[in-house]
Amino acid sequence: MTTATSQVPSSALLVPERKQRAPAGLVAFTALMVLPLVFPLAYLLWNAAFGGPWVGVLPAGRLAELGLNTFLLVVTVVAGATVIGLATAWLTSRTSLAGRRLWSTLAALPLVIPSYVGALALLGATGQEGMVSELLASLGLGPIPIPRGFWAAALALTLFTYPYVHLTLVPALRSLDPSLDEIARGLGAGRRRRFRTVTLPQIAPALRNAGLLVALYTMADFGAVSLLRYDTFTRAIFLQYAGRLDRRPATVLAAILMVMALAVLWGERKSRRRMEITGGRTVRPQPLVVLGRGAKIGAHLFLGTICLFSMVLPVAILIRWWVRGSLAGRETVAVWSELGRSLTVSALAALLIVMVALPMAVLTVRYRSRVGQAAETVAWTVYALPHITVGLAVLLTGVSLLLPLYQSLPLLLLAYLMMFLPQALGPAQVALRKVSPSLEEVSRSLGRPPIATALKVTLPLIAKGLLAGGGLVFLTTMKELPATLLLRPTEFETLAVRIWSTTSEGFYTRASFAALVLIAVSAVPLHLLITRDLHD
Repeated sequence: MTTATSQVPSSALLVPERKQRAPAGLVAFTALMVLPLVFPLAYLLWNAAFGGPWVGVLPAGRLAELGLNTFLLVVTVVAGATVIGLATAWLTSRTSLAGRRLWSTLAALPLVIPSYVGALALLGATGQEGMVSELLASLGLGPIPIPRGFWAAALALTLFTYPYVHLTLVPALRSLDPSLDEIARGLGAGRRRRFRTVTLPQIAPALRNAGLLVALYTMADFGAVSLLRYDTFTRAIFLQYAGRLDRRPATVLAAILMVMALAVLWGERKSRRRMEITGGRTVRPQPLVVLGRGAKIGAHLFLGTICLFSMVLPVAILIRWWVRGSLAGRETVAVWSELGRSLTVSALAALLIVMVALPMAVLTVRYRSRVGQAAETVAWTVYALPHITVGLAVLLTGVSLLLPLYQSLPLLLLAYLMMFLPQALGPAQVALRKVSPSLEEVSRSLGRPPIATALKVTLPLIAKGLLAGGGLVFLTTMKELPATLLLRPTEFETLAVRIWSTTSEGFYTRASFAALVLIAVSAVPLHLLITRDLHD
């Protein structure tokens, strides 16, 4: 969803761009905004490399174990999410399945559930008092043991990351050229062979981008692996930070994880250059694949099962834990103060990031500027980094160089700016490209100064794009966990922090209520964003 708005092909933009020399003030502002994006990360890498000897900081065997665990989890989740996301996207966009528009939206809605809430639901479904275990007990079967480790983390992350694949592939499948499929069918190729030799090569760029999103998300995940007790780099970083006075092991691990993420991103960009990416909509739509009665039943069962385990069952488990705990007299602590903090900090982050993204978008769209291009590259590169490494980099910078800002709201907002700037920058760029520069020229020719033209002409025309970007930042900030844990002010608990802390302590009733509030707050706006991206 976030990448779809920022990677619109140039053929789809009808307004030609008139590149001019950028104003010095705009260039200076953009260059100044790059510094807080880069400096904390550079300071972290410098401390990891030159802060002391590496010998004895962490055993080589431990590093190898964390690297292997992270690699296996990434590969497994990418494979599982790709299979599920490709199947849901194809069934809802290329077949004659009844209700495919509704199924497509339902398949994407699990994005509203953060991975740590999914892990909480998995814990609540199993064990002696788990919902699924009790259903099995009524059938005379034994309870399901509480899942821990690799397979539990892989299952939780797969169920809540496949929507990234689904959202990326739906528009790609709908924009395929039908003539290629018709030629292959005329040459005698069957349906399976046409899918393998015609469809897959055309959607390969979108499939690769979706895999990159899932890989980076899995590599950066902290909540699910921590609650399900599977050791990856993110969990080890937090344990090293929280459990030791010496922060150097955590710094070294964060630097290694950062380099791994950059290597994945570099590999994806290198492979992108070797592949021809076709963009734009086709003139005529593809004919839908007609499914037989048995295939339709199987498709409905498959989509229903996926939605059951990724959306319906987790919400039902949370509601059951909350109601059961309340009826049993267990304390359900109100989370309205945490909700207020989450709404406040998310709104501030959205406002700040939109204010920074707008001048950068103007510089990159309206003018020729190497500074603008460099700033855009830096923003997207930082966006791909794991949140716990960004949080630790900002924390280290605050402790060492900005001590008055340590554990303060401005430092937390700085981390959000680093992590989520492209979510507002991409929609702002798309909105600006759809506004003809001639409208601004006419306004200036009538005597209005540039600032008045921007406020009276340009800003109203791009307001929807800015609101979409700000809304996306708001929703993402509401669910953010690792950086918030590291940088939040004392006694400043958000909904995400409350869910993580109460689940870690085994208070599922308290955690379930906070999780339900978080889902309820995020569900409606996320549904609107998903519906717009899928069906507009």
